[in-house]
Amino acid sequence: MEINKLIDHTYLKAFGTKEDIDKILEEAITYDFKSVCLNPAWVEYAVESLKKSDVLVCTVIGFPLGANTTETKVYETTDALKKGAHEIDMVLNIGWVKEGRFDLVQKEIEAVKEACHNNVLKVILETCYLDKSEIESAAKAAIDAGADFIKTSTGFGTGGATEEDVRLMRRIAKDKGVKASGGVRNLEDLQKMVDAGASRIGASSGVSIMQGTTSKENY
Repeated sequence: MEINKLIDHTYLKAFGTKEDIDKILEEAITYDFKSVCLNPAWVEYAVESLKKSDVLVCTVIGFPLGANTTETKVYETTDALKKGAHEIDMVLNIGWVKEGRFDLVQKEIEAVKEACHNNVLKVILETCYLDKSEIESAAKAAIDAGADFIKTSTGFGTGGATEEDVRLMRRIAKDKGVKASGGVRNLEDLQKMVDAGASRIGASSGVSIMQGTTSKENY
């Protein structure tokens, strides 16, 4: 198992500066992570900075609340891909999930997936706000809509990935991907998520994971 290629090396803080982003990009090149996951404003810069590497650029859509309109999410996606993004992590509409409006959830994801064309779409469920039945139904809606991955968390909610939720999501995802994010701070955490069924890890702690230490970061 190539641990580095499981990791989306992540920086999504609101106050990130060019210095912060340069550090993330340098780390991603050094450890040859699967991708960097950055806010949309940094996509073009990251694509240019990583062009001599095989590190992908991932960005977030409808982040972190998921309450944008579908039209806005589609535009964000189209704009990010135009600027060179390779992968899209979108937050679904959590309110619709709580209302049981899975027809709307699925329709919105279908629209974003259509905008993605052949690019990878990961759908963030924000599991900390959902009960098990809601997680199951939201995951099913995302997979039925064509999502390539279902993802646990934004890292900005009240909790992150749990082994129990990842196992449930893996059962629904079948041959699609499951991304565990939020709270994976060391190699032991990563291994637990992989054992539970995760095929990708979202973490700002990629360097600590690779070095065998424990990060103090929450994401």
